[in-house]
Amino acid sequence: MARDTKTGLRNMVMYSAFMRNHTEEGTFRAFAKDLDRIKRLGVDIIWLMPIHPVGEAKRKGKDGSPYAISDYRKTNPDYGTMEDFIFLVDEIHKRDMKCIIDVVYNHTSPDSLLAKSNPGYFYRKEDGKMGNRIGEWTDVIDLDYSNPELWQYQIDTLKMWAEIVDGFRCDVAPMVPIDFWKEAREEVKKIKDDCIWLAESSHYSFVKYMRDHHMECSTDNDLYQAFDLCYDYDVYPGFVKYLKGKHGLGHYIESLIMQEGIYPENYVKLRFLENHDNERLASHVKEEADRINWIAFSYFEKGTTLIYEGEEVQAEHRPSIFDKDIIIWEEEKDISDLMKNLYQIKQNALRSQGVYSLKAYEEKDIIIGRYKEENDGLLGIFRVKGNCPEVSIEAEDGIYKNLFDNREVQVTNGIIKTEKCPIIFQAKLRKENDTEPFETA
Repeated sequence: MARDTKTGLRNMVMYSAFMRNHTEEGTFRAFAKDLDRIKRLGVDIIWLMPIHPVGEAKRKGKDGSPYAISDYRKTNPDYGTMEDFIFLVDEIHKRDMKCIIDVVYNHTSPDSLLAKSNPGYFYRKEDGKMGNRIGEWTDVIDLDYSNPELWQYQIDTLKMWAEIVDGFRCDVAPMVPIDFWKEAREEVKKIKDDCIWLAESSHYSFVKYMRDHHMECSTDNDLYQAFDLCYDYDVYPGFVKYLKGKHGLGHYIESLIMQEGIYPENYVKLRFLENHDNERLASHVKEEADRINWIAFSYFEKGTTLIYEGEEVQAEHRPSIFDKDIIIWEEEKDISDLMKNLYQIKQNALRSQGVYSLKAYEEKDIIIGRYKEENDGLLGIFRVKGNCPEVSIEAEDGIYKNLFDNREVQVTNGIIKTEKCPIIFQAKLRKENDTEPFETA
């Protein structure tokens, strides 16, 4: 992993927003009016999906994908001017939040500035025409990083934006050579020493597909050489399969624990339940109590928690990225206060320093998480489906405050009765039970 990655990122919450769909106006200045509300959620970093102009050629939908960029060095005029964007970033900074922007360096729109001025920067198909390596991405053409001049242009562009923003979320990062990202990190460091680097890493099936077709594609372990955070796609398919009843909870939990043994010690994962590329949690999980448990678990996990705009009102509809599709902010479904409380729990010192472990009660659909330092523990119980049975717990007998809702919970003879809402509490651990609960119960 990047040697200077700070594990304090694990205590942070990131908020993902798409300018076009966040407000009726769809502008930088309109979004700025929502910053106080976003800050109150408990947010450290705002990730803005691409802010650049969208190409016209082969556009999908009326407004086009923000990932079909026509000019890396300008802002989308629909959102506002560069001065408007700088105003927004300044407002974000005034509220002690950081701002990262999307970097889409694998491809551009077919009519991009670079395609016109520097056609030698682009990948060519067998017929010699510009194209892309992923057939369904018909609105973009791929860049060719065998050209060193392209490297310089892209790094100079990153350095330009690093004068304004605090970091980058790098789209399909595995398809861009890892050596480029390593050099880019070192060069950007000269402008912003604490720049945040988030890779949209890929699940193994995509990596295998690319390699089967003799195309370069980095794994998470490769990407951790240059990036601070990677996506959770290595385990996300298991999460969805559990929600769809295709395998048990233990399979998913074991894959999470596997991350502890295969990545660098200071690894940071972006923990998400939904994002702009995947269906909303509410479309999979219909019971609100179950959704709340999953959200609480995503905050409890080791890593940076992602809130995808609209998740705070349990939105079920995933907005289109090809046409204006404004998020419906249903106040009656607002769980902002719960998220604010979960953010406070996320700052717990044990969560930063303690040894992390997970256990799945397969038949009860319950997850137990633990951060342990000596005999102190921060314990989380998440009933993600089903009834509310009793489970064994490592805590010493006693009455504790549930940090989630401040109600009392009781441990008797090593047993606790679970509830519909999550239970998170700090306790002394029983000394006789000193094993790591990695197994499925």
